[in-house]
Amino acid sequence: MLVKTRVFTMYNGEYRNLSELAEAMGISVSQIYRVREGKRQINQKFIVGAIKAFPNHRLDDLFYLIPDSADEGNLPHQQLPAMKSTEGPNVKKRMTSTTESTPVQSPKTN
Repeated sequence: MLVKTRVFTMYNGEYRNLSELAEAMGISVSQIYRVREGKRQINQKFIVGAIKAFPNHRLDDLFYLIPDSADEGNLPHQQLPAMKSTEGPNVKKRMTSTTESTPVQSPKTN
């Protein structure tokens, strides 16, 4: 999967140009242009910067995933529904409760 961004369509309402956006994100203007032109992939610093530059937006407003050409053969044919933010803790709780209920025994030595 590849991470893509919507910040380039969103910045016009909040920043005059890509230089201002880069400053707000705490990254270089050249990195902004390289990501925009597809010459550089989105990294952690870009994601953190986008969250700083757009604090009133959710992560899934700023970024989305697309299949990589290498992933196409491994993807299911139906699209899974997006997880709502309210489902996150419940999913984690269900996962931890099932793993915590299984006791682990150490092997006996003779």
